[in-house]
Amino acid sequence: MAEGDHSPRAEGAGASGSEPGGASDGPPRILVDDRQEVPVDVGGLVALAAECLRGEGVADAELSLSLVTEEEIADLHRRYLGEEGPTDVLSFPLDEDPGEDGVRVLGDVVLCPAVAARGAPEDPVAELRLLLVHGILHLLGHDHEEADGRAEMWRLQERYTGVRVP
Repeated sequence: MAEGDHSPRAEGAGASGSEPGGASDGPPRILVDDRQEVPVDVGGLVALAAECLRGEGVADAELSLSLVTEEEIADLHRRYLGEEGPTDVLSFPLDEDPGEDGVRVLGDVVLCPAVAARGAPEDPVAELRLLLVHGILHLLGHDHEEADGRAEMWRLQERYTGVRVP
């Protein structure tokens, strides 16, 4: 989706939902930075991100997940995509080769829970999960501009979330 500023993200422990790991053959490392006020099951999102990465064959990976306000995502949307207003998810790929520790740094997924909740008031949790997987798939090189890529991306989203995209 977008190329972005990859400033350091806080790696939380315990209540933040960050998952340990990163050594070769270890679980994916999910770095979480929650900078917004909407209650979110961060641990559930971290578990889903790790499941998606393992399922896509990139267990030795690091991913930053930022949960942000509408104002912050609107600023990122304008700055990196030239579009006004908030959006629900942005992906900023790094796609670095694995470092000495064998870990591939994928990039950042930025989610706005407030926008997600407005977009799917009947099930904002499912919407946030869908958006997380959507962002991760973009980091892994999937795209939905063409029909073939869109069908594959939607299939993978449904596989990891159980949510069917029309």
